[in-house]
Amino acid sequence: MEKLRIGIVGCGGIANGKHLPALKNESDRVEMVAFCDLIPERAEQAAKEYGTPDAKTCTDYHELIADKSIDVVHVCTPNRSHCEISVAALEAGKHVMCEKPMAKTAADARKMLEAAKKSGKKLTIGYQSRFTKEAQVIKKAVNRGDLGEIYFAKAHAVRRRAVPTWGVFLNEYEQGGGPLIDIGTHALDLTLWMMNNYKPQSVLGQTFKKLGDQTETGNIWGDWDPKEFTVEDSAFGLIRMENGATIFLESSWALNTLDTGEAITTLCGTKAGADMRDGVRFNMVDLGCQTVKKPDLSAGGVAFFEGSAGMTPAQMEAHYWINAILNDTDPMVLPEQALTVTEILEAIYTSAKTGKAVYFD
Repeated sequence: MEKLRIGIVGCGGIANGKHLPALKNESDRVEMVAFCDLIPERAEQAAKEYGTPDAKTCTDYHELIADKSIDVVHVCTPNRSHCEISVAALEAGKHVMCEKPMAKTAADARKMLEAAKKSGKKLTIGYQSRFTKEAQVIKKAVNRGDLGEIYFAKAHAVRRRAVPTWGVFLNEYEQGGGPLIDIGTHALDLTLWMMNNYKPQSVLGQTFKKLGDQTETGNIWGDWDPKEFTVEDSAFGLIRMENGATIFLESSWALNTLDTGEAITTLCGTKAGADMRDGVRFNMVDLGCQTVKKPDLSAGGVAFFEGSAGMTPAQMEAHYWINAILNDTDPMVLPEQALTVTEILEAIYTSAKTGKAVYFD
């Protein structure tokens, strides 16, 4: 079998921290043949560590996309350029894995979806939180009907003092926002996926920048520069779905709270509830008594997907993305689902700016 040839656009933190090592784990089925970054040394280092012996490097993504031998492009750049690069790659006949969020704006996300439909190529978004053991065991229970109708949920992405001080995370122009679009997007994706509900009716949101101007911050990655902090430090949203189900989304990089948790969800159904606090907990009434059940996820070799035993969430994400291409099946994260996430995030920002609820057609 010929290996899929992959090109990487953006060789910074998320590429080196997730995409490149995960794709290396698929070396029997893929090879990384091209690397692009605005900083030449980054592309060269990535090619040296992960690429084929003849891997090419460049600083202009158009050059990489023009290579007709490349089958797949991974877009690992700041949010602002997700749409531009993904659409160009799709139009050039490449399958595209774009890092989360799908795009900086809902309009850009729609352009990406349309480009995928028009090209007939696959597009997916990097929501690897779906592949954790905790997420998988809850999803199995949901699919089995254990929770009944899920009518209320909380999407949690709360850090006490963990503001990313590198790259362009604090730059509103490049990213479109702060913790809401950065980590809130994971929690919202996870929650919508668990509920299998992608029909929002209205959104009421509020953002705050109350701590971003402070110094002596106690931040785990060192003090941030207040002059560079152009995004919110926390954001909250109340989302009502068409069927009446309601989701509360909370996100922060800096918040005076001890109730923290990131990329996790709480689900409340008619038969039972579930959360990701201290592993996985299911709560229900059994034999007339309030009961909590806590699965033991510590045992090694638990394969929530066939052939996935021992994989990290990042490795599993790459594995099933490659499977989808080779087997011509749907990727785990559909672009239509990721579009809904972006639409809701944008609605929270819009509601916060206008002071009014945002209604969907």
